[in-house]
Amino acid sequence: MSMARQVGQELPALRRFARLVAGSQASGDAHVVATLEALDVDPSVFPSDLPPRQGLYKVFLKLWSSALPKSLSNSFDRAPKNAAERNLEAITPLPRQTFLLRTVEGFSVEEIAAILDRAPESVTALITQAGQEIAQQVATDILIIEDEPIIALDIETMVRELGHSVTGIARTHKEAIASVRDQEPGLVLADIQLADGSSGLAAVNDILNLVNVPVIFITAYPERLLTGEKPEPTFLITKPFQADTVRATISQALFFDRRANRPAVAADAGAR
Repeated sequence: MSMARQVGQELPALRRFARLVAGSQASGDAHVVATLEALDVDPSVFPSDLPPRQGLYKVFLKLWSSALPKSLSNSFDRAPKNAAERNLEAITPLPRQTFLLRTVEGFSVEEIAAILDRAPESVTALITQAGQEIAQQVATDILIIEDEPIIALDIETMVRELGHSVTGIARTHKEAIASVRDQEPGLVLADIQLADGSSGLAAVNDILNLVNVPVIFITAYPERLLTGEKPEPTFLITKPFQADTVRATISQALFFDRRANRPAVAADAGAR
């Protein structure tokens, strides 16, 4: 398959990414065109040691960072914006790019490291920074449904490090519903197999009958959710999980959710 054909298959995804990086459809598309023109003039700029998708994003971001005036690369148009676009403006440029590569485009940390010419540790730090910057804009109250105390504590620590508060840690279906009735969360993190044999999936379905809230499932049994039938969860993390995956997914769920702009309850900031 020719490079032109391989690159062509990735253009819809690159256009999506470029628009988010640039902040507008017109600007994003213009820079995709500039990338293609650069490849047409000098195909050797394409990194032959990378798969086509990674290589294309690497060329785009190199041109973006080196050829654009600083005022343009950090600017966004004045058109009305949705919640995600407004949140995106608050993230500084390199963390913004890294966050989008990880959470929207689905690249692994190692793949992003190759795209950005950075060490994996640096990429992880940038993802964390982006998550913290996002949290400043969309800090919310999070309910954790998890029956393993150590895992629940790990998740709670990550949630608080991102600037969110925790409404409660529920170990059973009954506790989860009671927690929501006591304080409405802005996000739910849920296991699907709970301490008393009850179902986290059933608990979430009941919660969604009470409040409209984004949900992230964290489970060792993804096959119970990924059945090929609709509806399926938008956000799913498989145990055992990596901390940066949890952080990035929390940030992604809140970032793209229009409702996630309520402030966290200050009084809960130091509570268990």
